[in-house]
Amino acid sequence: MKAGGVVLLILLAVDLAVAQTKVSGTVQCGKADQQQSMNVGDRANHSFIIGQGKCTWTKPLEIEGAKTQNGAFTVFSEQSGNTVRDHGYVTDTLDSGDKYTVRINSTETWSGGKPVSERGTWNFASGTGKLKGIKGKGTFNGKAEGDNMLINVEGEYQLPK
Repeated sequence: MKAGGVVLLILLAVDLAVAQTKVSGTVQCGKADQQQSMNVGDRANHSFIIGQGKCTWTKPLEIEGAKTQNGAFTVFSEQSGNTVRDHGYVTDTLDSGDKYTVRINSTETWSGGKPVSERGTWNFASGTGKLKGIKGKGTFNGKAEGDNMLINVEGEYQLPK
């Protein structure tokens, strides 16, 4: 590779590193509004669950000056004993009217038939308006507060130029 190519690669790497913007916030999600559960039948407390519900941002994420307000989740879960593994999507609406969707993967810990904590990863799947083409990823962790899960979200994003 010629020296010019190396310089170009270095500049590209610096440009991509600068384009990442960190975000953090806290969201409160209630129990699923709609839920269907099916017992697998091979052992006690082993089931598949699909559910949909709503979330409200108590400490919004800020993306390009707009703040998250509320969202909705759709998840497919496998419960085995006191562990639930979730796979799904969350769509959040910002005060600008733009929306984004993230794909989530998480593990919940349950006790006494109720969730106690949750931790997982997320990555942007799509966006509308100014968020079209958004990329990024992050982590989250939460703890149960009554019938709600209070979830701390951290990550980073970049928008196309």
